[in-house]
Amino acid sequence: MTDKSAHISVSKRVERAAEPVQEQVYELSFLAALGARIQRSWRQIVVAIPYIWLAVFFLVPFGIVIKISIAESIIAIPPFSDLLEWGDGALPTISYTFENFLYLLEDDLYWIGYLNSVKLALLATVLCLLLGFPMAYGIARSGTTMRSILLLLIILPFWTSFLLRVYAWMGILGNNGFINNILTWLGVIDTPIQMMNTEFAMLVGIVYSYLPFMILPLYSNLEKMDVSLYEAAADLGSRPVQVFIDVTLPLAVPGIIAGSLLVFIPAMGEYVIPALLGGPDNLMIGRVLFDEFFTNRDWPLASAVAVALLMFLVVPIMFFQHYQAKEAEAGH
Repeated sequence: MTDKSAHISVSKRVERAAEPVQEQVYELSFLAALGARIQRSWRQIVVAIPYIWLAVFFLVPFGIVIKISIAESIIAIPPFSDLLEWGDGALPTISYTFENFLYLLEDDLYWIGYLNSVKLALLATVLCLLLGFPMAYGIARSGTTMRSILLLLIILPFWTSFLLRVYAWMGILGNNGFINNILTWLGVIDTPIQMMNTEFAMLVGIVYSYLPFMILPLYSNLEKMDVSLYEAAADLGSRPVQVFIDVTLPLAVPGIIAGSLLVFIPAMGEYVIPALLGGPDNLMIGRVLFDEFFTNRDWPLASAVAVALLMFLVVPIMFFQHYQAKEAEAGH
């Protein structure tokens, strides 16, 4: 056998030995590519689930409400006209009107309802912030065992029905309620103080009901703060008040904004508390919305009220998202 043929024979044997290794490499590459593709697919599915949820349970109902808001009120079931009207022709005609939205600008009832809602929601948000910030700060700086107990006490009211808690305040604030009975027994007052069916009662109910929504975001934000920042500020000669203004407050801004939105937005559309604790003169837009739907049965006008309310609430949400985007850019 010549050297050339021997070299060819050795090369063939090497190639035959390398073939299984190449096949294994190809299989591993295929499996790695398949795993990466499956991982990307699952990531896309996980990301798509919230969007599908929003589309099904928010965009579709909101589209239906918009459709009703541009319809005309009629005596029928349902009590509004169809958007598409089929005549003798092959193509339907679109029937819509914006009179419902124009009526909101003409009637003072709706402006009063919106302004009262904004006033009470803002006042309740400020009070929740003033009460919730010290409580959240105390919980964040307490020990592990005490922190768990305090958080449990904050969440504990949610274990009771919201309606029952509002009814409890009716018993506390009524003319024959707990507060008036105590004050009368102590001799402080001779006649009961009128607290029910007032803005004061509504404000108390809103602050009590939504205070945990302010405390929990603030606690989550304050608990993550580095304690060494306080020590550094104190070493530089800052007093406790100055440390709070220069260190704690700026770092707590995201929690303040989140908590304020969680209180302000639901308080704007609150219906149960104004209906049970407020009087006929204490009008909020949630109660107006209920009356238009179920008392007057004017669904198009009620839908216009709901759309206008949602558009009004979109502004603070967009502000919060813009702030979060700026914070993310600053972090990067």
